[in-house]
This record gives sequence, structure tokens and C-alpha cells, in this order.
Amino acid sequence: MTAAADDPQRRRPWREGPQPARDSWLALSDDELLYRIESLAEGDDADEALVQVIDSDRHFFVRQEAAKKIRDVQLLKRHSGDRHIGQILVRGMTRQEDIDYLRKLLTESRHLEVRKAAEVQLRLLTRDLA
Repeated sequence: MTAAADDPQRRRPWREGPQPARDSWLALSDDELLYRIESLAEGDDADEALVQVIDSDRHFFVRQEAAKKIRDVQLLKRHSGDRHIGQILVRGMTRQEDIDYLRKLLTESRHLEVRKAAEVQLRLLTRDLA
């Protein structure tokens, strides 16, 4: 085994479904899943199914599109270390109580995209609060 194979920071391989139960969104192909995600209306409460997609080994784009549709942004916090999901998380955070969390991401995230998105949101928040 190579050193690269032992590196826990390597990307997860993605798989195109179906493997889960037939009624699960994960049983859909990537194209069908993206269509289902994109067709969600503003008031649809599909957070549980969307979190399953985010937790899966699906392609990063599919997982990121699912994250964009999550209504409860708090559900994304456990994925802040994932650069694709972290960007979506940061964009949804706009309240005073999230400033500390944004500062933490700025110092702890190893992904430039997440740090940049956190920096922009932090600047917007602090300007609005001044």
C-alpha cells in the first residue's frame, strides 16, 4: 500500500447508486437525484433525505446541491470540514450568534474555499452589526 492510500485526507471515491432501499433517494441515479433535488419547492421539508445524500459517497456536486436545499442550516455544521459542504454552510449563516463559528472556520478549516466564504460572511455580518 502506498503512502497516498494511507492518507486520511484523500478524497472519498464517489459511487453512482443504486444500493439502498428502493424508496430512498439514494436508490436514484445521479441524474434522477439531481432532478429530485432541483425540483424541491421552497416550502418542501426534505432535510432528512437531503442529509442522507450529503452523508453518502455520491459525487461532490450531488452532495453540494443537496446541501443548498437544506432548510435547517444547523444540520450542515457537522460537515464544516468538507470543502464542498462547508461553503454552503457558511453562506447560510447570517446571524450574530454564528460569528464565533465563522471565526473558528477561518482559523481551523484547511480548505481555502471554506475560509474565503467564511471571511466574506464575517465581513458582511460585522458591517451590518456596526
